Amino acid sequence: MRRAINRGTLRFAGSVAPLAEPPAFGQFLATLRAHDWVVYAKPPFAGPTQVLEYLGRYTHRVAISNDRLVGVDAGQVRFRWKDYARGNRVRTMTLSADEFLRRFLLHVLPAGFVRIRHFGFLANRGRTAKLARCRALLAAGPLTAPPGPEPVATLMLRVTGVDIGQCPVCQAGRLRLVTVFHPGQIPAPALDSS
Repeated sequence: MRRAINRGTLRFAGSVAPLAEPPAFGQFLATLRAHDWVVYAKPPFAGPTQVLEYLGRYTHRVAISNDRLVGVDAGQVRFRWKDYARGNRVRTMTLSADEFLRRFLLHVLPAGFVRIRHFGFLANRGRTAKLARCRALLAAGPLTAPPGPEPVATLMLRVTGVDIGQCPVCQAGRLRLVTVFHPGQIPAPALDSS
C-alpha cells in the first residue's frame, strides 16, 4: 500500500480523502501496525456440494424443525428452544396452538417477496447469454445437461436396502403397475382372478 501511494496509484475519496497525504497515511499505517491482528481462516470447502449443503441449511429451512417439536396435546404445542441468556440451555416452551401458528407464520414471506435474489451474471435478465459468455471466457465448453433423477426404486434400494418392486408377501414375485387413479377418482373394481 505504501508503494502504491508513493506512485500515486492509490486514490482516496470521501471521508478518507485526508489519507492521500503521505504523513497522514503513514500515521494511519502506524496505528494499524500497533494492533495485534489475529487472522483466522477456515479451510476451503471440499467442493460445490458442500457449499450448497451449507447455504441450503440457511436458505431453505423452515421456522422450526420437526425434531424440536415435543408434542401437541389439547390445543397446546410443546417445543424445545435454546435459552442463550442462560448459558445456551435447552428448554421447553408450551404455547396454545393459535399462538404457535401465529409465531410460525411470522416467518412466512409475504406474497411477492423472495428469499434468494440473484445479481450480476446470475440475474434473470440475460442469464443464459451471460453464463454462456462466462463459460467461453473460462474455456469451459458448452454446458451439458445434468443426468436425470435417479429412479425411485433404485433410490429406495440404495438408501434403505428395500426392493420396492418385490412382493412383500412372497418375497419372490415382482410388483407391476396395473392402473393409476387420481385424487377424487374412484378406482375401477379389481378383477376377480379366482
